[in-house]
Formats: sequence, structure tokens, C-alpha cells
Amino acid sequence: MVGHIPGAVFVDLDNDLSGAPGPGGRHPLPDPQSFGAAMRRAGVSGHRPVVVYDGATSMAAARGWWVLRYFGHPEVYVLDGGLAAWTASGYPVESGSADASPGDFVARPGGMPVLDAQEAATLARKGTLLDARAPERFAGRHEPIDPVAGHIPGARNLPTDGNLDAAGRFLDPGHLRERLVRAGVEPGVNTGAYCGSGVTAAHAVLALELAGVRAALYPGSWSEWITDPHRPVATGTEPG
Repeated sequence: MVGHIPGAVFVDLDNDLSGAPGPGGRHPLPDPQSFGAAMRRAGVSGHRPVVVYDGATSMAAARGWWVLRYFGHPEVYVLDGGLAAWTASGYPVESGSADASPGDFVARPGGMPVLDAQEAATLARKGTLLDARAPERFAGRHEPIDPVAGHIPGARNLPTDGNLDAAGRFLDPGHLRERLVRAGVEPGVNTGAYCGSGVTAAHAVLALELAGVRAALYPGSWSEWITDPHRPVATGTEPG
């Protein structure tokens, strides 16, 4: 899909919404100074609402939503259905780059709950840890990206694309809650999510939020988990 919403400013998933790949995973959290500078260049200010969107499924947009919330922005929204929904509704797009007046956003970590590897392992045993990847990756049958296949023992598979309807929009909160209950999410039980590198898991956290469940994100996710060979790996379709 060509073009962008008039006035929208591009931010890059790899360079603006993530740190450099390494021991912290393929998409580790950016450091506060770099992230704050990138958001100010994009025109983000702490006193103005921010809307994030992508092409259609909101996978990248949810990462932007989560990182902005984590670094303290008080009012962030995701355009449901992204640019595809925008154009389907008959709204215009424009080409070329868009310049924004510099913003004043200052990044302050801690606005959203996070998990490190040990906390993710504990949550998988004592709470509910959701793996947002495709079933074949969770089961260890096929791993196209990371060098080790499988999942964190005790995690439950809840593929992220199941949170969307055929048009790429989020299911309504009632249907999201039904899906979460089937996956083992229970009221009052601590819940977290991870994926391959912390991007699609942010989408899962947003879906949980829409369903009324506050969940923690394991930013390093599977790509960080497997950097320590002493961490256990489970395979198969059931929680290990």
C-alpha cells in the first residue's frame, strides 16, 4: 500500500522503536535517550495525544503504542485496522515525507509492566505466560528466525493473529475475553506475554488491555531466552 495519512511522520521499528540486536534479543528496548530523541524528531510531545498505525494488522503499531506507554507517554492510541482501514473508509493519503515540528517528549521508563527471563519463567509456573507466536514455532516444529526452536516451559500458545478479524481489526472486547479464557487467562491471575523478539507480544498486550487485562511484556522474548544455554526449552503443543 502506497502513501500515508496526511501529516503522519514515519518511525522505524528497528531503528526508533528498538535497540540494536544483541544479548537482549533481536528487538531489545531502546535506551531512553535515543528513544526520546527519535520521538521528539517525530514531533511527539508529552501533552499531546499520539496515534500510531501501520499498513493493516497493527503489529508494528502495537509496538509503538507499547514503547511510548512504557516510556511514560500518557495518551497513546492505535488506529484499528491501520492504513488499510483508513483507505477503505475513503479517507485520502499523500506521498512523500512529512516533516514535524520538534516535540518535547522526555522518555521515562516504567510506565508498563515488564518481565525479565527469570520473571517470565516464574510466571509460566505460577501465573499465565502467553506465547504469541505461530503454533508451529511454539511447538518447535518450524523455526524460521531463531537458532533454537521451542518455547518457555509452562507457556501457553495464543497466536496473535487470532486477535483480529478478517479485515485486520481487533475483535470486540467480549470475543477477546472468550479467547483469553480458553487460553487459560483467569481473573486475578498475573499474566504476561512474549513472542520471538517482543514485537508481536506487544500486540498481545494491547489485545489483553482491550479485554480488560493488564499484562506484562517480556521484551527480550524468545530471542533473548535462548542466549543462555542453561535455560530450559520445551517443545510440543502443550505447556512444557
